[in-house]
Amino acid sequence: MEVAKSRGCVYALEYHIVWCVKYRRKILTEEILSSLKTILLTLAEDMDVKIVEFNGEADHIHVLISCKPTHYIPDIVQRMKGVSS
Repeated sequence: MEVAKSRGCVYALEYHIVWCVKYRRKILTEEILSSLKTILLTLAEDMDVKIVEFNGEADHIHVLISCKPTHYIPDIVQRMKGVSS
């Protein structure tokens, strides 16, 4: 975990986000996961968020993100889920 410094604070924030496919259907293949990873990396760069780790299985994915304290986590998750769908 990297410790970052801002103008008035020192922080190290990481969030583990997990979301499932509807009805937990096993539809995520390796191709879909790699495509999803590139989409999320591009989106994270636009939002000034760093994806530390990305992993997935057939029915869910795990994303570990690092962000600034000024970011609002529900907005990040909403954009990630919305764009990736």
